[in-house]
Amino acid sequence: MKRILSIALILASNLALFAQEEEAPKFGIKFSGFVKNDFFWDSRQTVAAREGHFLLWPSPVDLDDNDVDINGKSSFNFLSIQSRLSGKITGPDAFGAKTSGLIEGDFFAQANDNINLFRLRHAYVKLNWEHMEVMAGQYWNPLFVTSCFPGTVSFNTGTPLQSFARNPQLRVSYRTGGLSFIAAALGQRDYSTVGPNGASSSYLRNSAVPDMHLQLHFKIDNESGFNILGGIGAAYKTIVPRLVNNLSTGAGRTALNEKVSGVTAILFTKITTAPLTIKLQGRYGENISDVLAISGFAVKEIVDPVTGEFSYTPLKSTTIWGEIHTNGNPQVGIFGGVTSNNGTKEAMDYMTVYGRGTSIRTLWRMAPRVVYNAGKVRVAMEVEYTSADYGSNYNEFYIPEVTTTANNLRVLTAIYYFF
Repeated sequence: MKRILSIALILASNLALFAQEEEAPKFGIKFSGFVKNDFFWDSRQTVAAREGHFLLWPSPVDLDDNDVDINGKSSFNFLSIQSRLSGKITGPDAFGAKTSGLIEGDFFAQANDNINLFRLRHAYVKLNWEHMEVMAGQYWNPLFVTSCFPGTVSFNTGTPLQSFARNPQLRVSYRTGGLSFIAAALGQRDYSTVGPNGASSSYLRNSAVPDMHLQLHFKIDNESGFNILGGIGAAYKTIVPRLVNNLSTGAGRTALNEKVSGVTAILFTKITTAPLTIKLQGRYGENISDVLAISGFAVKEIVDPVTGEFSYTPLKSTTIWGEIHTNGNPQVGIFGGVTSNNGTKEAMDYMTVYGRGTSIRTLWRMAPRVVYNAGKVRVAMEVEYTSADYGSNYNEFYIPEVTTTANNLRVLTAIYYFF
């Protein structure tokens, strides 16, 4: 009888320990990622990052003394800098929530000077309750909707048509049924606003107000396989271009109180069926150079001629892109879109403009692709055609009277190995 009782106690204790392990997950990390090699050729010189890898748009026409376009020269490159390593972290519950984290990097670096060096992409911690999620750390800007973005082979993911940035942030999501409400406050790090001192996070930091975002997503899943995702979002950002005046004003060094604000709105949808997926997104943006858009802000007028204090006005832009692709193997798809630089929100007295691609009036892109997966290996090919109309002779709203078109054809092959 004592032996039977001892066996029963041992079994009970083992079951209790097993239950505790189920209730309190142990800390752990799981690594994944891929090795990627890109081989690409461009028909002309381009505005791009990392030795041409991250393509933005074709360089403008630049004629020499013999009317030959200097930027009409083609180029190629082979790079492996997009290879990536991710560590997904799990651990015990906290505050009644499931906890998780992620740290991810690649070899893209932050500039051409340190290309090939390991850099931080994502680093965040999440707390998940039944209906709510809190995330703190560096992750995609909410304007980059992770459930609806272009699946291009090119690392630019449709930029500048698609918003592209990763930001340190605090994000809260609430889910109920098929609805999700998202609120986020963002800082800037690798992707920042372009101003008088170049690209810097200081303009946003000196406003003392984070970049604020609100979004509403809805999702409808059907057993037939016809699924719909959609959403709307808005963002508001204020920056401070300068803290002190230029010494040339004659007033000496004078502290300034300059600000410029801008709003952004997006509308998107994704329809998924068994054979096809269709995506569509529209964006209106003001001063969104920090998401690698054709955008910025301009000096509106001199508010105080003694101190040299300026008032500013944001550049407006509208963008629409769409994509359709098959869901089989191989995957065949095509991405396309157009963006328009609609000039300043208010008339300007000075032709002083800050931002990215501000001399481009319109830009459109078409990019068909084929992707084939074989086990852990992926081979993908894409042809990306981008056309940009560069402006000159601007009016008071920074709308050009004359435009000159520059076109680029990129042929890209990528080979992946996932692990």
